[in-house]
Amino acid sequence: MAEIIEIENLNIPELFPYVQTSEVQLLRMFEPENGVFIAESPKVIRTALDCGYEPLSMLIERKYITGQASNLIERCGDIPVYTAPSEVLTELTGFKLTLGALCVMRRKDLPEPEKILASAKRIAVLEDVMNQTNVGAIFRSAAALGFDAVVLTSASSDPLYRRSIRVSMGTVFRIPWTYLQQPAPDYVSSLRALGFSTAAMALRKDTVSIGDKRLKAENKLAVILGTEGEGLREETIDSCDYTIKIPMAYGVDSLNVAAASAVAFWELGKGCE
Repeated sequence: MAEIIEIENLNIPELFPYVQTSEVQLLRMFEPENGVFIAESPKVIRTALDCGYEPLSMLIERKYITGQASNLIERCGDIPVYTAPSEVLTELTGFKLTLGALCVMRRKDLPEPEKILASAKRIAVLEDVMNQTNVGAIFRSAAALGFDAVVLTSASSDPLYRRSIRVSMGTVFRIPWTYLQQPAPDYVSSLRALGFSTAAMALRKDTVSIGDKRLKAENKLAVILGTEGEGLREETIDSCDYTIKIPMAYGVDSLNVAAASAVAFWELGKGCE
């Protein structure tokens, strides 16, 4: 049974994760063991639990203890649950809790890329995508539109950072993901060795339309997306089998990377139905 603990301030070591704004410190909290992340809102916490993540503690607005968070408390078992009224928590944390619940959870070991890509047919590759909102939105689109996995270069933002988790609506827990072990553009040849054709989303004169029949006919396809603004490295684009674009109207040259990913996943995901 969970231990319900009333708090008046956050000046105790156990509450450090809730007031720590450095995601890197949470990531490294238990080094060399896995660190922690913050799951926010009952829906996201529930998704993380469904996917086997281990809860360590919760911070819940008092009125939700016997309300919509009560079943979460039961599921989390013997962990401390810190609580206070909404106005106290807002004053203590500096922001209003999303639906009144936060949960500190332990990270899992990340799988080797070969393990999650062995049976995948459609994957998203994030090259140096650093904006947490974009990362979360791309994960949500990849999961919703039937992609099998997401892999990221080491310079990309961590999908388990709080904003990315929130924007993804917890889909970062559902879809397999990991980091690539090779830097750009070397990882392209590694993907090809695993049987993937590679398609770089970029604005160049040698692009093919996203509706090109050859793309849909590929048995295994990796859709590669670059960071906002700079886009993909030229070396990466040169290494890929295709350079693809989304046809635009009204003189618009491109979409935000998150919006572009949704269009690409919808169009190119049809090939793996």
